[in-house]
Amino acid sequence: EPVTRTEGNEVIGGSINGDGSLQVEVKKTGKDTFISQLVELVKEAQESKSKTQNLANRAAKWLTLIALTAGSITLLVWLFYMGQDFAFSIERAVTVMVITCPHALGLAIPLVVAISASIGATKGLLVRNRIAFEGIRDVDSVIFDKTGTLTEGKFGVTDIITFSQMDQNEVLKYAASVEKNSEHPLAKGIVSSVEQTYDVKDFKALAGKGAIANVNNKNVKIVSPGYLRENGIEYPSEKINSLSEQGKTVVFVIINGQLEGAIALADIIRHESKDAIRSLKSKGIECLMITGDNERVARWVANELELNEHFAEVLPEEKAKIVKEIQSRGRKVAMTGDGINDAPALAQADVGIAVGAGTDVAIETADIILVRSNPADVLSCIKLSGATYRKMLQNLFWATGYNVFAIPLAAGVLYGQGILLSPAIGAILMSLSTVIVAINAKFLNI
Repeated sequence: EPVTRTEGNEVIGGSINGDGSLQVEVKKTGKDTFISQLVELVKEAQESKSKTQNLANRAAKWLTLIALTAGSITLLVWLFYMGQDFAFSIERAVTVMVITCPHALGLAIPLVVAISASIGATKGLLVRNRIAFEGIRDVDSVIFDKTGTLTEGKFGVTDIITFSQMDQNEVLKYAASVEKNSEHPLAKGIVSSVEQTYDVKDFKALAGKGAIANVNNKNVKIVSPGYLRENGIEYPSEKINSLSEQGKTVVFVIINGQLEGAIALADIIRHESKDAIRSLKSKGIECLMITGDNERVARWVANELELNEHFAEVLPEEKAKIVKEIQSRGRKVAMTGDGINDAPALAQADVGIAVGAGTDVAIETADIILVRSNPADVLSCIKLSGATYRKMLQNLFWATGYNVFAIPLAAGVLYGQGILLSPAIGAILMSLSTVIVAINAKFLNI
């Protein structure tokens, strides 16, 4: 699907320019590019072994020994105890060794792992630690860092209030015209909310209070509540306080000395976050949030997303302690974050999940990476883990069950009923068991 890119946006190496011309600045080359890092992460995922795979490898080793032992015992029993000739006895022994299939057992897990990694990559899920990935199916608590994970990490306009006859869009346009000259995060949030602005003259920043400029020959000020209080300008405090209680930051628009309106901004909650939290809770998974923001902002986000619990004003070094506290309640915890200060908490959690837009430190510490930075992918990861584990068990049960029946049959326990397998039939059954394991792995999906 085509993605629009404008000045200032990042372009991933290997992208195809569908229309028009553009100039791009190369910031990373070779192994530092996004594609190279992605390839490296996929390689790590494929090389990482799960507990189930280690179990299968040990079982395949033992099955080889069982095949040799069973074949030898079969030869001796038919030759000496049953009194058959050597040709008949050796044929029974060979059939046992041929039909006993460590291949199916050896392939049972790697095939599922390869297909699981492929499905994960197409859905933006990269697994760095397969043991942790295998365990995420049992997670019953997911802790999210707020900024950049549940929210976009940038301000956006949420409310516009007018105190005169001026249209809301006009109030916003005047504000954006002044703020386009400012580097403040709030200013960027206002400017990003409009498509066009007016020409501006005589811009001046009011340190800690706002900005002032001449717009359309009008004196326009964008100021804080503190500026109004200092200058004795009255405003409907009840309505403004209500917005503040929701964790929003309010700025005022004054035109030619007249208070025309107010604009409320907040760290925008990702539109995927509500569905992600709702889906996780429907599966009985507790959803929590950690943030360094004040209690008012944290409570507003927590209420909007209907989180089970939230922790506000948390220092970076305290995040890992909170994860440990949740674990002490007997919960299995997954931690999701994107920043350097999330790294200790990611390491402390049973499963650490980094969003792809995060820092290198967070990604290096994490067990799983969400390339699309979508919190809904946490549930996809849990589902894929569960489906992968079930498919592994199915293959293990088949490979083990096949040998339980195949070895006695090849040894000739039904010889008295006229049923005797030749080495050729044994080879066919052995190949068939491997094919069945491969086909079953191919049906893995979520």
